[in-house]
Amino acid sequence: MTAPGKVAIVTGGLSGIGAAIAARLMADGTTVVAADIAVERTELREGPGINPAQVDVTDEKQVEALASRIAETYGRIDCLVHSAGIGRVAPFLETSSELFELVLRTNLYGTFLVGRACARVMASNGGGVIVNIGSVSGLRGNAGRAAYGAAKGGIVTMSQVMATELATYGIRVNVVAPGPIETPLAATQHDSSVRQAWVQSVPMKRYGVPEDVAGAVSYLCSDEANYVTGSVFVVDGGFLASGVPS
Repeated sequence: MTAPGKVAIVTGGLSGIGAAIAARLMADGTTVVAADIAVERTELREGPGINPAQVDVTDEKQVEALASRIAETYGRIDCLVHSAGIGRVAPFLETSSELFELVLRTNLYGTFLVGRACARVMASNGGGVIVNIGSVSGLRGNAGRAAYGAAKGGIVTMSQVMATELATYGIRVNVVAPGPIETPLAATQHDSSVRQAWVQSVPMKRYGVPEDVAGAVSYLCSDEANYVTGSVFVVDGGFLASGVPS
């Protein structure tokens, strides 16, 4: 778990996986700024240690202002968990340029903007931890995910570059790549046939829950992971390890 007294930003922190991460870090004793574009649609119960903040991760000025405001308020940023993103499924031949650009701008460009802003604060304060939320779709060519897979794959490579360059500043950077997770987004995008295909392909024969991802993030943000950087931590019930379903 993270050490008590730390300050963390969790983007996308008011819904789905992000909300579970924010709640877990709060339970660890971390002060959490749960940054989200839609603060009115929170799934996270506010309480001591949880501070909602509105931000569009694709807006450079908003991102820079958020990082500066948190640094001024708390004096530092110890952890950044970048979970904000969107998911879209479309066959490659039917993926419009507008859709492709939207997904990459939100998922990849947003990761870049938030990571750079927070890393600058961390570098000036002696270090920190960044965990970017990727996906198994960024590690394997899942059908219908040309844009999403490209963005998540880009997050993996960019995070490895960040880990390499930022180590000298005491900043660790890792990726958590979930498989199928029960979230409101999955509920709207995974129909019965998609759900059946995922369950058949996952050796554990079920979807994960957001708390499964939150546990991995808690470890990577903690001092127990002090020698872990540039890694991809897969939380997928064995999906990537499996071959032909039996």
